Amino acid sequence: MKLAIVGAGWAGMAAAVEAASRGADVTVFEAARTLGGRARALAASLPDGTPVTLDNGQHILIGAYADALALMQRVGLDLSQALMALPLALPHIDGSGLQTPAWATRWPAPLDALAAIATARGWGWGERLALLRTAMRWQRSGFACAPERTLAELCAALPRRVNQELIEPLCVSALNTPAEEASAAVFLRVMRDSLFGKGFAGFNAASLLLPRTDLSQLFPDAAATWLHAQHGPSSRLRIGTRVGTLRPLGAQWVLGHELGEDTFDAVIWATAASPAAKAIAQAADDCDDATAHTLQAWAHCARDLPFTAITTVYAWGPEARLPLPMLALRPEPDAHAAPAQFVFDRAQLHPHDPSAQGLLAFVVSASSDEREDLQTRVLQQAAHQLGLTTLQPVQTVVEKRATFACTPQVVRPAQSIAPGLWAAGDYVQGPYPATLEGAVRSGLAAAAQAVPATG
Repeated sequence: MKLAIVGAGWAGMAAAVEAASRGADVTVFEAARTLGGRARALAASLPDGTPVTLDNGQHILIGAYADALALMQRVGLDLSQALMALPLALPHIDGSGLQTPAWATRWPAPLDALAAIATARGWGWGERLALLRTAMRWQRSGFACAPERTLAELCAALPRRVNQELIEPLCVSALNTPAEEASAAVFLRVMRDSLFGKGFAGFNAASLLLPRTDLSQLFPDAAATWLHAQHGPSSRLRIGTRVGTLRPLGAQWVLGHELGEDTFDAVIWATAASPAAKAIAQAADDCDDATAHTLQAWAHCARDLPFTAITTVYAWGPEARLPLPMLALRPEPDAHAAPAQFVFDRAQLHPHDPSAQGLLAFVVSASSDEREDLQTRVLQQAAHQLGLTTLQPVQTVVEKRATFACTPQVVRPAQSIAPGLWAAGDYVQGPYPATLEGAVRSGLAAAAQAVPATG
């Protein structure tokens, strides 16, 4: 069958690999010149003019992301080289905070996480025991709760330090939604997989996996290379080709793009939610009444999703270096004064790249302020908390619609849109929040529905 995939982000390329493996004739359309969607490489320059490759936002994976890791391995990546594995840790610059002790790093889940909680530096025994009791209670309940509960409500009885230094940072990094607004049910699902689940390829489930290469190379570029090598004649990647129209033709679908029109047996729309909603709504104009109603309802659901932003501030200093590849930054009484939650040392992640020396990435999840203001306050935060007073801004990336707001009972659009038409992306219905794992799972599921297994 002839299958079109619109969008070459992580969901789209996951769908392409799976569909090609199932025997489909696959064509991928991508409007940009770089693969990866909202998790892609970004060209920039240091203050002295040296070219440097950044990412459109700093991302991490965890050892429980089995589908994403398996797919990366499937397209030929050596995970031990592509990813730096760190034990579960949210350390601060002074060494305090949650850290898995060295003697427990090889322990299976959940023993490694329990050891990290039991030995958290700067926490009193009352705080540690409160978290351990809560974690055990979550496990006994099957990591389930009422769907209308927020995470703040779920964790209201935990000590303030535990909420501030563990629950809230984990929530905002995994769900990109403040704990006061975040879905407790989705958070518990992530905790179940990461703290009590199984890891993949030798990684502990709770391991933090930091990319050693840019995000385009980490999977989308490798997937494109694999498609060409394994399915060259039956897989095409049209980079820099924007799809403008989508309309039905009997049981098929016609895509209009900059080079003309092509007809396909099925289409997987794998762009971000906003352009997907626009394209599907326009396609409804050419459908019969019943199909038009279905498409309009899907587009309406996608348009109504609430979204939140992520800001990554890249800064450089000739002597800038962190004691660890990743540090948690402390919340302050005035949250306005400490917008970033985490900082990454790019030199430790890319030790063989001279341009990465002195380059730091500060991540502001669920950001709401303007670019220049955030950049200024992050640099002030770096000076105050890390003692880095000479940092210069390199580039500040604001992804205004980075993820959907993972609030209780949020309604996400369905994977299946109409006969022969599917959606893929981290925002469609699924068990995970808007993560790389969620995007990959969505792409794999869409391909499995579009190209059923035979034999």
